[in-house]
Amino acid sequence: MPSSGTIAEEAALLGTMPSDSMDDIELKNIQLQFPCSRSLSRGDSTMQEEVVETDRGTLVVAVQGARNKPAILTYHDLGLNYLSSFQAFFNYIDMRALLENFCVYHVNAPGQEEGAPTLPEDYIYPTMDELSNQLSFVLTHFGLKQFIGFGVGAGANILARFALNHPDRVSALCLINCVSTQAGWIEWGYQKLNSRHLRSKGMTQGVLDYLMWHHFGRNTEERNHDLVQVYKSYFERNVNPTNLALFIDSYVRRTDLNIHREVDPSKKKETTLKMPVMNITGSLSPHADDTVTFNGRLDPANSSWMKISDCGMVLEEQPAKVSEAFRLFLQGEGYAIHFKRPTPC
Repeated sequence: MPSSGTIAEEAALLGTMPSDSMDDIELKNIQLQFPCSRSLSRGDSTMQEEVVETDRGTLVVAVQGARNKPAILTYHDLGLNYLSSFQAFFNYIDMRALLENFCVYHVNAPGQEEGAPTLPEDYIYPTMDELSNQLSFVLTHFGLKQFIGFGVGAGANILARFALNHPDRVSALCLINCVSTQAGWIEWGYQKLNSRHLRSKGMTQGVLDYLMWHHFGRNTEERNHDLVQVYKSYFERNVNPTNLALFIDSYVRRTDLNIHREVDPSKKKETTLKMPVMNITGSLSPHADDTVTFNGRLDPANSSWMKISDCGMVLEEQPAKVSEAFRLFLQGEGYAIHFKRPTPC
């Protein structure tokens, strides 16, 4: 946009000078409505990181919001951490309004946090069950009795495991692209190959392509070229390949959640997740069928399945739809949410 000085120069060339009223057309007061800037690095001073000691090493947990409010606990997917998975979504205008009513605890899987050093060679990475058990240490550290779980992919599976073992600690779950079964042969083969390459060669083109497919599905660049470039650059430059290989190994060795929908009402609560579950996927996500399987194993009385159109990575591509669904879900569970949309950043 030209400055007022540029306008004056152009007007002089035309033989006229702008009047005072023209000069006051407040080029100073025009507020361009750009979206909040997209960043995959630490830049939000409202989040405070703390190191939590567990029986399987330390975890980095970032806290966002006033700690005297109800807790939302997040867990990220493969190749990501709390910054690259949740920062943009939880800073989205509607989510910022929602978070005035909650405190968010963002959990990073071991070695996946921003700038994490390479884990020692003799370090045995926790299994998926052990990763879920680590959340008990997080709750103790922050003095939390209950939380609302918000997880994506591998993180959704970890939260579901914790909820099965500790149903009294989880009041509700919002799970995105949650896989409830063990890995099939095709996934196992691809992921073992990815893990081997990450250890020996770092972030190869093959691993990069797989991660992009895992998060976005196919034909990603046709939908959002800029977003694709942001994540490609992030995977190439910011991910510790050795640590990611360990996380992938743990995920591909996951066991079945061993839940199923029970017809007999007297046994219903013994065979599946007891708390309300919102099960979300994108229509272009490669995990959409897995969420259908997961949905078929949940109690229809306290679960809902939502497929969002025209996206694979729902938090990045359709944040408005996810935040609205999440708000209605929480209100339906009795949370008194005073929703006042803030001004755009």
